[in-house]
Amino acid sequence: MRISIITFLAILFLVACSGKKEEAAKDTGSYYTCSMHPQVMEKQPGKCPICQMDLIEVRKSSSVEKGDIVLTEQQIQLANIQVNTIRSGTIGDEMILPATLAIDQNRTSAISARIRGRVERLYFNAVGDYVPRGAKLYDLYSEELNNAKQEYVTALERRQQLGDNFLIDFDRVIEAARNKLLLWGLKESQIRALPKSPRNSRLTSFYSDEGGYITGTDVTEGGYVDEGGVIVRLADLSSLWAEAQLYSSQLSYLDPKAVATVRFPSLEGKTVTGKISFQNPELNPGSRINLVRIVIPNKDNQLKPGMVAFVSLKGQPSKSLTLPGDAVLRDSKGATVWIKTGKNTFRNKMVTIGTETDDRIEIQSGLQEGDQVVTFGAYLINSEYIFKQGSDPMAGMGM
Repeated sequence: MRISIITFLAILFLVACSGKKEEAAKDTGSYYTCSMHPQVMEKQPGKCPICQMDLIEVRKSSSVEKGDIVLTEQQIQLANIQVNTIRSGTIGDEMILPATLAIDQNRTSAISARIRGRVERLYFNAVGDYVPRGAKLYDLYSEELNNAKQEYVTALERRQQLGDNFLIDFDRVIEAARNKLLLWGLKESQIRALPKSPRNSRLTSFYSDEGGYITGTDVTEGGYVDEGGVIVRLADLSSLWAEAQLYSSQLSYLDPKAVATVRFPSLEGKTVTGKISFQNPELNPGSRINLVRIVIPNKDNQLKPGMVAFVSLKGQPSKSLTLPGDAVLRDSKGATVWIKTGKNTFRNKMVTIGTETDDRIEIQSGLQEGDQVVTFGAYLINSEYIFKQGSDPMAGMGM
């Protein structure tokens, strides 16, 4: 009986040890996944159910925190992920800012009607047409204007018939009629030609006092225009605005008196210089971006409003942490980088950027010297995180 009890206890001990070994075997501290389809995670080796590639083993790390992402060696090699240690350095004395060309609003004009009437003909009516200064712009039929022209001609005829010995001062009447016609937009040459014009001339031609390209028109042939109504809007493109954007963190490096050099990606080798004429006193609350405006010449009209440009502004060099431009990811929420926190483990961090040059970006806060930062492949890690987690790594970050 005593032997039976000892035998029974021995069997229980062996069963318990066997169970612990099975549990240990189950909890291997790793899982198997596909390098092409990381959403596949299996406990045992085998084939990927999607592409039939061999699953690879991935070790679990107890140090992985929320928000971190772990990549396999194969993923890092395929994406060519490159990591470098951030160090202090001297950022160049030049800021490169993206810009867009716009019409110089100080060189725009509106040609308006000075009297009500019907527009019988428009000599220029298409947006983009060039109107030379002094060109005939439109013909107007106006009963009120025709009556005023007839009053002027009649006054001239009466003075010629009656002379100066009559009680009426025809000179004053003629001068009043003449001033009225000038006020309504007739030129001196047109007024002088009235006595020789046919009595049945119903239309009056009006000429452009400005030259430029049509940017808009508010009337059509056969339509009526009121006094003060706009016929066409013109823009003189002999100078343009290069409207550049810079972040609030870059404002301290901006020299308002600096000479700006503007380059154009679509016109290789084309550069012009200009000066800062305006800096927006208010930041865009959503993007924290400020607008800087540079006036540039456009003598040959080769530059067009809407073209993309890059503005180079000279500033004072400073010593700070810098990164390659590809290392920094930016959107409306701010700027972030990916740092290496462990073996094949990466974490997204928000940073504040400053001066930018052709290939470097100043990091004002968010990183410390010695941090290992992903300098190539940051976009791929970001996409992988969104794919695995289903959310943007910047979601929930304090702004």
